[in-house]
Amino acid sequence: MSMNSFGHLFRVTTWGESHGPALGATVDGCPPNVPLTTEMLQVWLDKRKPGQNRFTTQRQEADQVEILSGVFEGKTTGTPIQLMIRNTDQRSKDYGDISQKFRPGHADITYYQKYGNRDYRGGGRSSARETAARVAAGGVAREALKSLLPDLKITGYMVQMGPHKVDRTKFDMAEIEANPFWTPDVDAAVKWDEYLSALRKSGSSVGAVVEVVASGLPAGLGAPIYAKLDTDVAAAMMSINAVKAVEIGAGMEAATLTGEENADEITMGPNGPEFSSNHAGGILGGISTGQDVVCRFAVKPTSSILTPRNTITKSGENTDIITKGRHDPCVGIRAVPVGEAMMACVLLDHVLLHRGQIGENQGIIG
Repeated sequence: MSMNSFGHLFRVTTWGESHGPALGATVDGCPPNVPLTTEMLQVWLDKRKPGQNRFTTQRQEADQVEILSGVFEGKTTGTPIQLMIRNTDQRSKDYGDISQKFRPGHADITYYQKYGNRDYRGGGRSSARETAARVAAGGVAREALKSLLPDLKITGYMVQMGPHKVDRTKFDMAEIEANPFWTPDVDAAVKWDEYLSALRKSGSSVGAVVEVVASGLPAGLGAPIYAKLDTDVAAAMMSINAVKAVEIGAGMEAATLTGEENADEITMGPNGPEFSSNHAGGILGGISTGQDVVCRFAVKPTSSILTPRNTITKSGENTDIITKGRHDPCVGIRAVPVGEAMMACVLLDHVLLHRGQIGENQGIIG
């Protein structure tokens, strides 16, 4: 299986399976002398790890990251950084009943059609467990960004669960880490608790929408035509297992706006250009404007459910299937730190690309 890497100058390769002995990431291109310890990375992995509340899979994984190379005396050396996370709570027997069947809505069938085999134990590489490696790599990117862009802040949160959306007028950043759904709307958190509790008890699942915002980003990152910042952000988010749609700024809603409504009017402020709105999501022509970069992605419902669904076997027989085991009733919850990590990786990559080609921005306004 090829194509397990992403990035240009800051390049990440993830490896490992859901029920293998370990998984991890090889991070290449990180600048040298970046302070880095396992404790710095563990903060982000602890946000993603399973079993933290009744709304996530009850698989108990500590997700303890180990740094095997690329760091000496607490600083990066500029050589490849090898990160490893051991799997300690696999229950492969839970998947014995589906070894010959394909789960509807799951990558089981396409993996088998392409490769002629598949790891049915938790889905192998198609499992959301693969994202732990991305979060570890994103932690490396965050530490490197601290010195390059000290004002940068990356924040992810859920804005929709199933048909239930947050009320943007009740948006409170302080609430994001105060509830199990990473949502900025405290009233939505209460409603989602009741809604997801019922779904979980019934053995079903539901999708979600996650928003990731990067603030404090300078203008000038990205490039036309094939190295657009929004192209790489969208590709990074779309690569997350279970993601089915990505939006930048107004996204699909831009199709409903008139030219007057969509135009983010520009005036000159004391510190440079200022915009009246941000329908563009902080990116114009593939290049950052200096506004917040705003991205949203939709996560589909977990395919492993207890409700019988029609399917076929590897031998082509019609049958039905239910999936036992420990699964997220809404995998979008744990996708929040994953989206943040992917944003961090893309932004560091583009900072390095910009620095290599341009150095300092060439166009001075005012």
